[in-house]
Amino acid sequence: MSIPRRALFTSSRLIQSTYRLINPLPAPRIPSFATFTPIRTMADMTPIISKDAAPAIYCSGSIPMDSQGNLIQGSITEQTAQVFKNLKAVLTEAGSGLEKVVKVNIFLADMGSFAEMNEEYAKWLAHKPARSCVAVKTLPKNVDIEIECIALP
Repeated sequence: MSIPRRALFTSSRLIQSTYRLINPLPAPRIPSFATFTPIRTMADMTPIISKDAAPAIYCSGSIPMDSQGNLIQGSITEQTAQVFKNLKAVLTEAGSGLEKVVKVNIFLADMGSFAEMNEEYAKWLAHKPARSCVAVKTLPKNVDIEIECIALP
């Protein structure tokens, strides 16, 4: 007695499905927060990144502040340059760099500053990673800009 081909296919699929229920595939490895390694480079507004959360390095928001914790006053261009200097230092410490940035989130206190900020941004990230830019009511320490990014290791 021959078994129709469709019945064999259906039986085979049923056996595979049952096997997966009995022996599920191992769950993908999700890094725990316990493995994150903070790297501190500035005073109280410190960017913190994770070297161990493969496959990316997550930099928290950086504001225009030097390594001693002094706010940088001046134009949005000068403030943007300082933020990128901070991010570059953090990424370098993590074994990455600005050239490996894949996503950037920019927060501006005034969207009227976008054009000026964008000129400075293009000098630091010529490869044009994915980017979001939003205006917010208030930023930490009442600064005009904050930038966070995700980079590859």
